[in-house]
Parts: sequence; C-alpha cells; structure tokens
Amino acid sequence: MNLTYKSTRGGAQVTASQAILKGLADDGGLYVPSSIPALDVSVEELSNMTYQEVAYEVMKLYLTDFTPQELKSCIDKAYDSKFDAEEIAPMVYADGAYYLELFHGATIAFKDMALSILPHLMTTSARKNHVDHEIVILTATSGDTGKAAMAGFADVEGTKIIVFYPKDGVSPVQEKQMVTQKGKNTFVVGIHGNFDDAQTGVKKMFNDKELAKVLDANGYQFSSANSINIGRLVPQIVYYVYAYAMLVHNEEIVNGEKINVVVPTGNFGNILAAYYAKNMGLPIDRLICASNENKVLYDFFSTGSYDKNRDFVVTSSPSMDILISSNLERLIYKIAGEDAEANRSLMEALSHDGKYEITPEMRERLKDFYGNFADEDQTARTIHDLYTDTGYVIDTHTAVAATVYKKYVSDTQDTKKTVIASTASPFKFARSVMTAIDKKYADMGDFELIDELSSISGVPVPKAVEEIRTAPVLHNTQCDVDEMEDTVKKWLNIK
Repeated sequence: MNLTYKSTRGGAQVTASQAILKGLADDGGLYVPSSIPALDVSVEELSNMTYQEVAYEVMKLYLTDFTPQELKSCIDKAYDSKFDAEEIAPMVYADGAYYLELFHGATIAFKDMALSILPHLMTTSARKNHVDHEIVILTATSGDTGKAAMAGFADVEGTKIIVFYPKDGVSPVQEKQMVTQKGKNTFVVGIHGNFDDAQTGVKKMFNDKELAKVLDANGYQFSSANSINIGRLVPQIVYYVYAYAMLVHNEEIVNGEKINVVVPTGNFGNILAAYYAKNMGLPIDRLICASNENKVLYDFFSTGSYDKNRDFVVTSSPSMDILISSNLERLIYKIAGEDAEANRSLMEALSHDGKYEITPEMRERLKDFYGNFADEDQTARTIHDLYTDTGYVIDTHTAVAATVYKKYVSDTQDTKKTVIASTASPFKFARSVMTAIDKKYADMGDFELIDELSSISGVPVPKAVEEIRTAPVLHNTQCDVDEMEDTVKKWLNIK
C-alpha cells in the first residue's frame, strides 16, 4: 500500500519522497502520514534483528515509494562505522531506568540517528522526482541539529547547507563543532538572537513565495533538515521500536508488557516519534515529556493552554531552550481529529497572539502524556547523585529527563519498566556536567574538563570532541535576525 502525506493545514497529498524534498508544505503546515501504519513483523522477530534490520522494517511502512533496494542502501550508508557502538543505540541500566544512548554517532547527539540517513533519503528523493535544481538545506539549530546536519550533508553532490544558530545560546563544544565544519557546501551563521528567532526566520524564508521564485530562477530550491521534515521524524521512530525489542531480547520484559518512555524535549520531535511508535502498536503506556525551565510544554500539558509569551531562559540544556515547539503542531492536528481548519486557526493564534487554547475534547486525547520540568539546581543534583551512586555520567538534557522521571514515579507510584532517551554525550556539555559532579572543576579549561570527565567516567574522549581540539575556525559569519535572508542570498550569490 502506498502511504501518502498531507499537510496539517490542508492542501494536496504528496508521496514520501516529495514530502522529504519539500520539508515544509506550501501552506506552511507540516507533513503527516495519511494514516499511521501498524508494525507488520512481530516483536519476537524484531528482537533478533540488528538496528539496521529494525530500521528497514519500520521505515518501509512510511517510505512506500522507495524500493527495498533504495531504502536498504540509505540505511546501510547511514548506520555504519561512523557510530562507535555496534548496536548503534545501546542501553544502560542505572538507578531503576534504562538509558537509551542515542549519542554514539558522528556528532555525539541523538540528532545523528536521523541526520545520518536524511542526506541519503534526500538525494534518493531528488533522483526519484527528477529534480534538477540544487537543494539548499536551510536549518535553524539550538545546538545539535546544525552540526549533525552539516556532518551528513558536507560535500554531498547537488546540495548546499546553511545553518543558523543563536550566537550566545549554545555550549562551547557545540559552537566549536559547527564553526570548524569542513565542506565547500556548508555555511554557518551565528545570529544575534535566540533559537526561536532563528527558527522563525527560517520558516519565514520557507513561506516567502517571492524568494522561492528568485531561488528557482537561479537554479535552487529550499529544503529542511529540521525536525519539521518527515525524513527526520521517521528514522526517530526506529530507536523506540529497537529499544522495546532489545528489552524483550534481553529478557528484561516479556513481549506485550507495557513500558513508559521519558524524553527530554523542546521542539517535540523526539517524543512525537515515540507517540508514533505507540500508535503503530508498540506497547508503550505513558509518554513522559520532560522540559527544562523553558517549560512551555509542561504548562501546555497541565492546562491545555500553549503560551509562548514569557521570558526565554538560557539553561545548561540549550537544545531544549525553545518556546515555539514546531512539532507539537503534528500532535495538535491529530488530537483535533485531523481537522486542518481547526489546526490552522490555532497556529494562526500562536502566530498573532503567541498563544492558543485547545478544547476539552482535545485535552481528553492527551491522557497518554505526562509533563513536568526540572530547574537548573534539580538537573545538576541528578547528575551528581547518579554519578555518586552508580558511576554513570549523563549530560544535562538526559538529567532533565531523569529528574522528571523521579517526579513522575513520586506523583503516580507507577513503577513500570522505563526507557529514558539519553540524547547527548556528557562530553558535549562537560563544564555543566563536571561542575554538577564537583564544584572543584569550575576553574578548569574546557578541554581540561573533557579529559577529566574521561578519567572519572572511564569513557574515552569521543572522536567528535577530539578532532575539534585544534581544528581551525572556518565559519565566523554573524548577522542580526532581520538580515538572515540577505545573508542567504549573499552566500548563494543571488541578487
């Protein structure tokens, strides 16, 4: 059966490859599958498969206009020796929960899980649709997407990639990873603003019909590597299916036993993938949404009101420093009964007033979700206590999730087996992690801290960090928010 994709705001249906190429629908909506397919292989079968084999069984159900050969080729190119763990996404049991380590790829963050395969899906999609324009990947990042996308697209023929990031809103390692990125087709810009400013500026360019005409005349077309692209979301579903299958394989649970999943999230893509996995038939009970002090999602799940009109907080978990959760629109569309008109009016309210409120009926459909948040002190304490008690070191984002998980158990007394999405290596946020473990590390330099972290954890310094120690800065462009379009045009040499 061919699965088509439709916009959350209406419009014509497209194939999977067309949705991947476009990124954002013409009406400004996000592409969603016309129906969520059911898993068609048993958990017993999945439990004996490699990560690559599970990826094929999940993704074939969504990318139905890819041939088996095309899809397997994309998967094999993506999940190879660039991951430093044979399992691709290993699990570690610590202090009553299973930490699903999603940071063993080239840039040591969970974004690698999807952005390792997106360039291959994109170039395959371009061939399938006879695209002769150069594809310009336009992306806003809160820290990890940018580097992971550039690592994937660097020197990929027929593509260019432009990444905007908040100049003062990412960790030193995140920034160094981006500004040292090689590749003639890569361009990094630090904006004077926060992530929401960057994301809004990128969306504005996507929706600018006049700009699209100018690009077309110059042989270019925009696409996205952000989690608004369905080609980002589908690969993320895989690791939840894999995690469940591994728990069965390792006899930690029996097949059919329900588990809970905890996800630290800002843009809502990673937890939405878990929601899709649940809707495919995976036995997930509660979806536990963990926020940092930018707790717009916690407030939404608590009240049914989404309100971005609040102070933006810069935290030690910068990839979650987000007030406009783009992927939430996909969930809103679903709980609105797939009513594009109802969804559009809510998104227009968000655009005009910075807030919207869902109906009681829609709130009723959110019962699978639990939201809570962790402040900076709680996050640091969790890192400290987990290391002290078990020797296991987690990063700040994962610590937000672990903190919220403890709050969930305290609130509900629910002790089901639980998987926590561990979204980044502690090496990426070494200063915050090490000073949480012991204040004595506060005066050390960034790379001294990294070496000390390796020493206390017994984990070698990841290649992604090692290679930026002495790497030269190749990108130093900065701009104001209102200069983003001109900056893009200048780099593309468009008048």
